Amino acid sequence: MLKADIVISATGLELLAMGGMEIAVDGNKISLPETVGYRGMMMSDVPNFVLAAGYTNASWTLKCDLTSEYVCRMLNHMDRTGYQYCVARIHDPDMDRVAFLDLASGYVNRAIDNFPKQGTSSPWRLYQNYLWDLLSLRFGSMRDKELEYGRVKTQP
Repeated sequence: MLKADIVISATGLELLAMGGMEIAVDGNKISLPETVGYRGMMMSDVPNFVLAAGYTNASWTLKCDLTSEYVCRMLNHMDRTGYQYCVARIHDPDMDRVAFLDLASGYVNRAIDNFPKQGTSSPWRLYQNYLWDLLSLRFGSMRDKELEYGRVKTQP
């Protein structure tokens, strides 16, 4: 038993997807709940945009570090090949989609409908597994079939 003079219940945390930022591609607003997370760090159909989402079962910074390394590898790959953008594309429109975070907390449940989704298999699933991510993000190929690289077409 713990004796206390005062107990404060702090239950007012409200998650705000992307900090409330509005995202648009070519002038078209993106609805976050309609996107799917690629490797837990990019959103489908949003070019050159990476987010930092750590683990819910380990140190947050472990995944953020791997994501940062992956982004550097991606930028180096784009520099070497002359690409200007990289975007994750879903090739299976019938892929099952589930909540982005598998954390059953009240503050997550209140906001999860405003977040991107995740798929049920790689690379669209957020595994919450450092060793899996270490292999795929640090050593995986930059030529994933789900990634589209390209150059911006200039209009005459």
